Amino acid sequence: QVQFVESGGGLVQPGGSLRLSCAASGITFSIAAMGWYRQAPGKQRELVATIGAAGSTTYADSVKGRFTISRDNAKNTVYLQMNSLKPEDTAVYYCKAALFDNRYWGQGTQVTVSS
Repeated sequence: QVQFVESGGGLVQPGGSLRLSCAASGITFSIAAMGWYRQAPGKQRELVATIGAAGSTTYADSVKGRFTISRDNAKNTVYLQMNSLKPEDTAVYYCKAALFDNRYWGQGTQVTVSS
């Protein structure tokens, strides 16, 4: 059974930083493509960043230069370092694993950027 434990969300002031973590179990993490998505109230879920099994990364234009995705295969964990946070980054953030034809989602963690 695939399970994720997401952590690191919370309330932060504009300009602040947070680091999200997503620890996976039940999958061969090292060969899975991992990603972070977010969904704001009233909006569709959108891609934030992805990292391939070999470490290649992609980012949404809205977060380029501010967010960094990384992975630690020894810990079966993917991270999202978020700097220079803006109110429009407020959303529930989800991690996702893609392995062959299967897709697995985490439960989400709330990020709120507000003064």
